[in-house]
Amino acid sequence: MSEPTLIKIAPSIASGPLTCLEKTISDLEASGSSMIHFDIEDGSFVPVMNLGIKVIGELRPLTKLPFDVHLMMVNPEWLIPELAVIGADMVSVHFEACPYPRRTLRLIVEQGMQAGLAFNPSTPIPDLSFCLPYLSFIVILTTEPEQEGCPFLPSILDKIRGAKVHPEMKKLTWVADGDISAINAKQVVDAGADILVVGRGVFKDGKILENIIDIKAAIAS
Repeated sequence: MSEPTLIKIAPSIASGPLTCLEKTISDLEASGSSMIHFDIEDGSFVPVMNLGIKVIGELRPLTKLPFDVHLMMVNPEWLIPELAVIGADMVSVHFEACPYPRRTLRLIVEQGMQAGLAFNPSTPIPDLSFCLPYLSFIVILTTEPEQEGCPFLPSILDKIRGAKVHPEMKKLTWVADGDISAINAKQVVDAGADILVVGRGVFKDGKILENIIDIKAAIAS
């Protein structure tokens, strides 16, 4: 299990109030957020398109917090160089969407960013030893992408527990993403997650600071 003091909170900006993003970024910084998470969708791999990459470039000058970009799209390679130009620090692509994941991860690293692989709930984690030279982190989706209500699926945490048995996988950073809040944050951390991507759990009722304090307190309990 990871030490609670090392757990990072990555608010998902798509769940925030999009009409006042400058203030939102300021509030997230003040709350002790570790990074900002962006979901970029193509309307094909997942049936919605919430944010485009322009918002990343517009927000980059407003904060020094790392930008974590989750590409929920097919054929993500074409977008990777542009993400480097506009200031992304971490980029994850879906294992399901990349026929040649090692090549895609290498492209991310060559552009100066950390590379990650994301896995839908139904996808088991395969042998990733061939990707390890370029792989920094793994994203485990703990909800079914874009399912109505996106309920938290606690059984998916077994994928983290099982994978971290292997020493080479334990060295990677593990990210859990999907319907995480103060209610289940400790459960997620106990399973081995190092970064919690939190959307509604951070922005609920507009109380960013209070919600993040509650999440951190739950983890430490």
